[in-house]
Amino acid sequence: MKKRIFVLYTGGTIGMCQSAEGLRPDTALVGRALKPFSDGLDFDWHVCSPLIDSSAVTLADWQQWLDLLADKIPQYDGILVLHGTDTLAYTANILALGLQNLDKPVVLTGAQWPFDSEGSDAPFNLATAVAAFELPDLREVAVAFNGKLFAAVGSSKISTETSEGFGNPHFGILGEWVERQGWQNLDIRPSENCGGGFFARSLDSSAKVWCHTLTPGFSSHILAFQLAKTDAQAVILQSYGHGNAPAEEDFIGAVSAFTGHGGLVLNISQVQQGCAAAVYAQGDALRRAGVVNGGKANLETALALLTWAVSLKWSKARLEEELQFLKLV
Repeated sequence: MKKRIFVLYTGGTIGMCQSAEGLRPDTALVGRALKPFSDGLDFDWHVCSPLIDSSAVTLADWQQWLDLLADKIPQYDGILVLHGTDTLAYTANILALGLQNLDKPVVLTGAQWPFDSEGSDAPFNLATAVAAFELPDLREVAVAFNGKLFAAVGSSKISTETSEGFGNPHFGILGEWVERQGWQNLDIRPSENCGGGFFARSLDSSAKVWCHTLTPGFSSHILAFQLAKTDAQAVILQSYGHGNAPAEEDFIGAVSAFTGHGGLVLNISQVQQGCAAAVYAQGDALRRAGVVNGGKANLETALALLTWAVSLKWSKARLEEELQFLKLV
């Protein structure tokens, strides 16, 4: 019997067409883009209205998609999400942390060039994504791109120029798909299913998470000023190297005041393969100010973690537990 796959088409370059203003989302690929794979799989499409460029994605969109997938996942053998590449890794991380106790694959893909353009990477990316539904042990949210399959957690968009659009610097690939040869170098991780039934967490679309990247000079003083005035409930701090930062009194004092009033600060490294941890004395003042070291969390994973932390009212200790569960620290 054919597997049934639910397709959530959100928009993105993969289905865009040219207009006077530039590329815009379109429905032309609906149905026909997956016809080459219909011998072994049945696809049911849900087309978002309106389709969006993924740079316009909102928390409300994420909550709508979570609600939809919560309903569809029990009815299907797998989920395929077609998404714009700009924020695909953010959405993948939100889904990975929001869809709990998965027992089937949820695979996201997109394209650097529209499906109907000459030399498009879309057909190969679709073939890679569809091939992932053959893997019996894949029970997580994953990103399929350019013949590679990545765990959602830790994944990032790494290029706008080539077909090698995504990577996962810390956790590598789950597998590589080669046409006419199938899957190679498989490294499917054990399921993180905790033994309970599937459910979707509820996201607060009003959650306020803010990111600040430290740079040499005035950056830490600006952050101190903004922390005193922001209504954000959580802040991502992209610091240096192993999580190091200046120790100026106004900066550390502002961070301490923010965390002291219940705000969460997740400290992550600016380095693509960096790990924020208690290594250098230079980072000690920041740690004592109440920040949480994010370990191997990249920006996309950090944003998802704090969005869920705010939505579910996690404490600092609960956030640290989640980092450990995801093997980020």
